[in-house]
Amino acid sequence: MSNVTLDAAEEIIAAAHKRAQAIGKAVSVAVVDSGGFVVAVHRADGARPLTPDIARAKAYTAAVMQRPGRMLKKWQESQPVFFSQLSQLPGAALPILATEGSVTIKKDGQIIGGLGIAGGTADEDQVIADEVLQSLGYELEFAAWGVAGTPASAGSGKD
Repeated sequence: MSNVTLDAAEEIIAAAHKRAQAIGKAVSVAVVDSGGFVVAVHRADGARPLTPDIARAKAYTAAVMQRPGRMLKKWQESQPVFFSQLSQLPGAALPILATEGSVTIKKDGQIIGGLGIAGGTADEDQVIADEVLQSLGYELEFAAWGVAGTPASAGSGKD
């Protein structure tokens, strides 16, 4: 599996800051690799102090959960206890945030990282992330979670 490169991360970050500036927002932008490890984080002048940490958590969520944060919202709403415990797992480096501005970076059908934007409204963060990734040729389509399947023990007759 390949990962987002530093050059690609810097290109994404520069484009995100340019897009945010165009709508009058000072944001922080984080890019992580497919394992959730930080490749680059930049905080724009004027962005609030907590935005780099929020952006990192959003990027981490998108990478390790392998879906954009907004796709995880219904899962979080339907199983809040389970979902809240994900951040408590020994291997969890950051909180899992099911929210806008958390977008999985996907190229040629492979998940190569995560992008987190923080500093605008939820909708602004999402629009910036989606527009930037789309403009740079990344994929924004993901299969839905929770597709019904056949239980492993169904029809085995060994119960």
